[in-house]
Amino acid sequence: MKNKLRFTLGIISLTLATVQGQNYIGHRIDNYSGIHGVMYNPASVFDSRMRTDVNLISFGISAGNDYAGLNLTELGSGEEGFDFESQAEQSPSEANNFYINTDVMGPSFMFNLNAKSSIGLITRVRGLFNINNINGELYQNITNDFDTDENFDFNIENLSGTAHVFAEIGVAYGRQLLYKDQHFLKAGVTLKYLNGAGSLFVHSPNLNGSYNATQETLTATGTFNYGTTVDFDNEAISFESMASGFGADLGFIYEFRPDTTGIALRSKNKYKLKLGASLTDLGSLSYDNSTINTYNVTGTVDAQDFEDEDVETVLDENYPSVETLETVKLNLPTALHLMADYHLKNKFYINLQSSLSLVSKDKERANRITNTLTLAPRLETKWFSVYSPISVQQYDGFAWGFGLRAGPLTVGSASAITNLISSNSKAADVYFGLKIPIYQ
Repeated sequence: MKNKLRFTLGIISLTLATVQGQNYIGHRIDNYSGIHGVMYNPASVFDSRMRTDVNLISFGISAGNDYAGLNLTELGSGEEGFDFESQAEQSPSEANNFYINTDVMGPSFMFNLNAKSSIGLITRVRGLFNINNINGELYQNITNDFDTDENFDFNIENLSGTAHVFAEIGVAYGRQLLYKDQHFLKAGVTLKYLNGAGSLFVHSPNLNGSYNATQETLTATGTFNYGTTVDFDNEAISFESMASGFGADLGFIYEFRPDTTGIALRSKNKYKLKLGASLTDLGSLSYDNSTINTYNVTGTVDAQDFEDEDVETVLDENYPSVETLETVKLNLPTALHLMADYHLKNKFYINLQSSLSLVSKDKERANRITNTLTLAPRLETKWFSVYSPISVQQYDGFAWGFGLRAGPLTVGSASAITNLISSNSKAADVYFGLKIPIYQ
């Protein structure tokens, strides 16, 4: 367990300092997004504006929380660099939440099989972290070594946190189901083989207590569970067949095509209104011989211990625990995505999309996306697109971003504009992609 709990608290701090739990917002609804759109709705692989699309390398990272906001334009502006205490606007609550989502897409491609079906291959490496329902005041005081003169009580219910790194190889297949008069319907599925690198996870069904500032003691009652998969080292990630599993994405897209007179079959968009629905990340991975430590956190400890020792050392030296070996199943961040795309005129479109987690934030050993509603106007052409998504995100509120696609290059952020003008940013993200597009 050495360094693992320190890593868990450290990754929370990284969330606060990182410059939404979803990536490629804005770009993924572009009709020329190619293989990137398939990640969110596998039906997109068919009837694409791309004859073939080959991804060379793409990555996205997003992070956010509802605990602290930063003025990202002032990071490092002080003489002594960034000072969290003075520059962060902290909002501790009884149930704060943090997340980080990293997604690297390796060599991937898609192409047409025949007039009614297409296929694609997607390779990805993903790192997911979320912690939910953590008591913000307790976390604040642990990280500040209980540097306070005030007593406080805390109550934690259904604390859950999971960090998980895994790779996936997916085969996507899409085909036309219906094309009659003005109505067009297609469907797609991606079947994925999952290879896990490892995970660490924490959970507490109930933990309550109080801090006595006069005596500088912390009294608590409850249980705390901490676990890790075998040989998982956060400093040296390895994919040596630690675990495997299977996953799937499912999707449908309907298009209303009032007038297709004179429009070539695949070279141009033919719809006035497009509706989409998809389920992503169905599945799980199982890790054998995972170590789980269950602590009976009942009693009083000297708060000074948190300044002198690591959190895991404080637990080991003050509370009895039981260690067990178990087969642990880690669920993927299953989500429902809904989308409506309206063709305004010429090259202008407006898109409304919603991404909803189907995994409860109270669930143990699982990651989840943040619920998001996004309105994204865009200018779209074959070689160039620009979009400016406006989102309302769970935990971190309003976000306004910008992105563009220029031939083989895609770059953007769903929060870029917000973070330039806001003094209290609680989320940040960026994505980049380089590909070889071959258009219809």
